[in-house]
Amino acid sequence: MSTTMSFKMCTINTILILTMFATNLLSLYHLSTTTNFLKPKHPIKQPPQVPTHLLHQLHTIRATITRLTRLHSPSRAHTAPLPPSDLVTLSRVSAIPTSCHEHPEMLHQYMNYTAFSLCPYDGQLAESLILRGCHPLPRRRCFSRTAVNPRLSDLDSVVIWRNYPSVTCRSFNCLKPKFVLNHPNHKQEFMVYKSNLDLTIPQLFDIAKKSKSNLRLGIDIGGGFGNFAAKMQEKNVTVLTTTMNLGVPYSEVNAIRGVVAMHAPLQQPLPVYDGVVDLVRCGHAVNRWIPKIMLEFLLYDIDRVLRGGGFLWIDRFFSKGVDLETVYKPLLFKLGYKIVKWATENKIDSKRGKNNEVYLTVLLQKPQFR
Repeated sequence: MSTTMSFKMCTINTILILTMFATNLLSLYHLSTTTNFLKPKHPIKQPPQVPTHLLHQLHTIRATITRLTRLHSPSRAHTAPLPPSDLVTLSRVSAIPTSCHEHPEMLHQYMNYTAFSLCPYDGQLAESLILRGCHPLPRRRCFSRTAVNPRLSDLDSVVIWRNYPSVTCRSFNCLKPKFVLNHPNHKQEFMVYKSNLDLTIPQLFDIAKKSKSNLRLGIDIGGGFGNFAAKMQEKNVTVLTTTMNLGVPYSEVNAIRGVVAMHAPLQQPLPVYDGVVDLVRCGHAVNRWIPKIMLEFLLYDIDRVLRGGGFLWIDRFFSKGVDLETVYKPLLFKLGYKIVKWATENKIDSKRGKNNEVYLTVLLQKPQFR
């Protein structure tokens, strides 16, 4: 072992000894203020409180011992990989979300790339980190890839299909029908009233007009391939869409239609200023699989961005019937919004028929003043 290594080990051992000694002193102090076995029995008095700053120091010292022990454990030193150099560089000039550190292997894989060259095909890895709360992703110094020969006349050529290894074909036509932009269902969606759960765009504009409320800017949370935003665009309403690709090119479809697709998870605050949005629609991404506390934070972030008189539209939220009454209805009523539409229907399973789940479509209007 070299002289430098020996010196480092001695320094570490000295720190450990000193911190353990300080811990013992603080522990003895704590015991001396709470126990006394030598004095005769008499009416018990409250022992003096240990100063808060000493308790903080005790906790800090114990945490330091634990950290030093882990960092300089022989087994850890040989097995833990060194962090990628760009991650170290970035950490000195920019904050990295805490959740990124909770998935070190994925983060290491994402940041282990060749700097100043083409970025790897790792879109699904990036999205996996985003869905685990590592957002915004750490920045990288690599060049984003582009399609080889993109032509607007050939929509399939705009997509880098290699980013979607689970898609066996290289065409929108072999995906689900909703990815075929001229599919008949697209023309009817949001325009034709079929059931009480529907809220059409013409109805929405009529409601806004009667309440003397303008519709100019909206957000579609979980907007999928952007059908709602594209139709609102025809009405001169700008609608930003939050979407995740989930193995298929949702974001590319939005871009093809002229819709701004924000690649953002539900746990991220909506990236707009307070009180500037006229409408927020929650699509199929917002449903009962979201933990209640997370849904509550989402609703209050929606309240933050909505202006007075703005609308919150929850489209076909599904849940257990009992949960709708005991959990979600009280949660929505807490907002104190005006109920413009409230419609429920039983959810029908194609294999099992009716079950105990229900759909809810609700349109709420935020108060003008608070």
